[in-house]
Amino acid sequence: MTPAEKEVADLCVELIRVDSSNYGDGSGPGERAAAEVVMARLAEVGIESTYIESEPGRGNVVTRVEGTDRSLPALLVHGHLDVVPANAADWSVDPFAGEVRDGYIWGRGAVDMKDMDAMMLAVLRQMKREGREPRRDIVFAWLADEEAGGVYGAKYLTANHAELFEGVTESISEVGGYSLEVDPSLRLYLIETAQKGLAWMNLTADGTAGHGSMLNDDNAVTEVARAVARIGEHDWPLTYTPTVRRFLTEVADAYGIPFDENDPQPVLDRIGPLVRFVGATLRHTTNPTQLGAGYKSNVIPGQATAVVDGRFLPGFEDEFFKTVDSLLGPKVRRDFVHHDIALETTFDGALVESMIAALKAEDPAARAIPYCMSGGTDNKTFFADLGVRGFGFVPLRLPADMDFASMFHGVDERVPVDALHFGVRVLDRFLLNY
Repeated sequence: MTPAEKEVADLCVELIRVDSSNYGDGSGPGERAAAEVVMARLAEVGIESTYIESEPGRGNVVTRVEGTDRSLPALLVHGHLDVVPANAADWSVDPFAGEVRDGYIWGRGAVDMKDMDAMMLAVLRQMKREGREPRRDIVFAWLADEEAGGVYGAKYLTANHAELFEGVTESISEVGGYSLEVDPSLRLYLIETAQKGLAWMNLTADGTAGHGSMLNDDNAVTEVARAVARIGEHDWPLTYTPTVRRFLTEVADAYGIPFDENDPQPVLDRIGPLVRFVGATLRHTTNPTQLGAGYKSNVIPGQATAVVDGRFLPGFEDEFFKTVDSLLGPKVRRDFVHHDIALETTFDGALVESMIAALKAEDPAARAIPYCMSGGTDNKTFFADLGVRGFGFVPLRLPADMDFASMFHGVDERVPVDALHFGVRVLDRFLLNY
């Protein structure tokens, strides 16, 4: 067992035991304590790091490892230190105890994403102790605030400290590189190469205020309710991006079944719970999430509002908003709570070849395939603005029966210890050989 394998579980447990819950409103503990753990473990082996707070307690850690060939572009490896909150009453274990049970590490952040934070630390510490150098510069970054949009993490650093990422052209981070076992002789490893765009939209209608007992044909509540119903019930058609088309084709081939573009469900059925990650990437989505109007039961308000969570496919943003606007109706207007791009890159090049080679060296049954995720990460949100080509690659060989998708933000979040051992072996090969 390598030094990284020996310590990665302990590092993961140590990070989980630091409560870095992000409530999205500034009320959480922040990431400083977790960042201090990272800096201390780097300092133990003589690695200097840069600590940057965007606001008190909102800590980010960055360090650069110089490569042997400075003519090569640099690689960014990043993870986030914050986690979503956890209600301890819902859990089988204390979500911040980092308990090891039945071969798993349990706790908030075990897969999202203190597992990768620990893997990054373990591999970097091993590289330093053994005096091994990568071919290219590698920037390691442990970031704040990803779970609430990255304002105090990736956004702050890219806007105010872009020099830290000088020369970086590609990156790897979360929600990719995990396995889907077809049978003992074939495991698909899903590498994220695309993300849907984000459009959280305010809908607003103005009407004529009045007494609730009187006739009123200019009711703002009615107008917003109609718009919400039209948008929420709209049947978005199947739309295949290059990434999704290839993903479904690869899955169909692996299981020996046909892929019918008019009916992809038989292929989706084969991937089980992972359909939560990819099922919404075959079409745009618009889900109403909030309604607001009025202040008294017998007063018709002059304004009514709603919020819709919209997600659009890469390459189809204009089409998406054209349809949304046609569904609003003439008396309802929209503006953004938050708007973010969709992103898609190709599944090719030296970086992809290196990921595939590292996976197959540790798992001869591995076949890497690209996929699109319905959410978003720091890869898209801010690093793309620097021209960085991002991938989701946290290599984990998972048990065939593990419901991995439910672990993200879920109750009893946990990661297999042997998956972390596998992950550091793959990550070490990839980083040193790319």
